[in-house]
Amino acid sequence: MSNNIKITCDSTCDLPHELYAKYDVEVVALAVTLGDTLHRDGVDITAPELFAYVKESGTLPKTSAISMGEYLDVFGKYVKEGRTVIHINLSSNLSSSHQNAVLAAQELGNVYVVDSRNLSSGSGHLVIEAAEMAAQGLDAETIVARLNEMKERLDVSFVLQTLEYLQKGGRCSSVAALGARALQLRPEIRVADGGMGVGKKYRGSMEKSVLDYVRGRLEGRDDIDTHRIFVTHSPMDQAVVDKAIALVRQLHPFDEVIETSAGCTICSHCGPNCLGVLFFKKA
Repeated sequence: MSNNIKITCDSTCDLPHELYAKYDVEVVALAVTLGDTLHRDGVDITAPELFAYVKESGTLPKTSAISMGEYLDVFGKYVKEGRTVIHINLSSNLSSSHQNAVLAAQELGNVYVVDSRNLSSGSGHLVIEAAEMAAQGLDAETIVARLNEMKERLDVSFVLQTLEYLQKGGRCSSVAALGARALQLRPEIRVADGGMGVGKKYRGSMEKSVLDYVRGRLEGRDDIDTHRIFVTHSPMDQAVVDKAIALVRQLHPFDEVIETSAGCTICSHCGPNCLGVLFFKKA
């Protein structure tokens, strides 16, 4: 890692702690509120705890953006050391965290804020790419330019057990939610243009839906960059996750297939039993 460049990101990037440690990335946590209690995503609450609260209380969690002040604190300590910060954010369409980070960067200088136009380990892909480019000694302007090109090649989607969380979070129309419930369909959500839209709809057991989804995203395609893929999921049956990973390996010769768990912010909107495959398309 170039000592002069510090990579930071927000907690929605959903990478394992080992990867954040490996690449020396500082993670800035969004807030998750359960009832009257505010928690920090990935710091003092876990996804299983979040869903246990929902089951017990019947109340969905609320998430809130990172403030400009928090960003000033994080970015400021590195700028004072004479370092350049590159920060990767959740899509600006989905959170005001990005705008707050931009305001902090403008105040401090020497901070580059990248709008991933994405979420979860889709953004996480960019974090790793940024860290690897910094380790190669590339300058900040070059890294940011490359990230802004690469983010257009991200293929990010996931299959949901329920639309309830997205609907109540204001990120899915109630008509779509009611339709999916009535037909017992499990919808695929795709990220496009920085936002989310409904793709295919799957029918059957959770396991069948997940495996059909993985085939639907990967089978027969020749435009996939097979260097790295994330299989990211909220709390669900590990046997289903393992079968999904085995199918991913069967369909394409990826160099790296990395399983990651969705953090509390993402889980607050996708609900339990959600799984996605996230990868780059070829340049």
